[in-house]
Amino acid sequence: MDKLDETDVQILDLLQRDGRAKRTDLAAEVGLSIPSVSDRMRKMESRGVLTGFHATVDAKRLGRDVMAFVFVQSTGSEHYAEFVATVTALDEVQELHSVTGDGSHVLKVRVRNTTALERLLARIQAAPGVRGTRTSLVLSTHKESTFVPSEPMTLPPTD
Repeated sequence: MDKLDETDVQILDLLQRDGRAKRTDLAAEVGLSIPSVSDRMRKMESRGVLTGFHATVDAKRLGRDVMAFVFVQSTGSEHYAEFVATVTALDEVQELHSVTGDGSHVLKVRVRNTTALERLLARIQAAPGVRGTRTSLVLSTHKESTFVPSEPMTLPPTD
């Protein structure tokens, strides 16, 4: 069985806090050799636990000052795959979630201004299977994170 032990959890936590951490620093922090840390990281990548290393950028500094959540109501499931393909291709869409409750999807979007938001909403509303949208503008953000708490565990089978 594939397991995450306490050392794997430590490595994951350290990498989530600093994806540019050197393996020498990781090894010193968790008390292992560099080859052992590299082997654990390789195994976590092959098991799909570590899925990549990414830069975090300040969207406002890059001129993407407007963030919004767009709730999409669909006409049904017959256009599901086409809708997902259409919306995931839009760079302004940072997240796309299928949800329960009021609507079928929630999108997190970032654009330069409200004019750009209006254009993006028109594109989303024109996507196959979209009956309507409801949009909430974000006024301020107090926490935004990609950190996932982890603990020692047996990994579920991959899909």
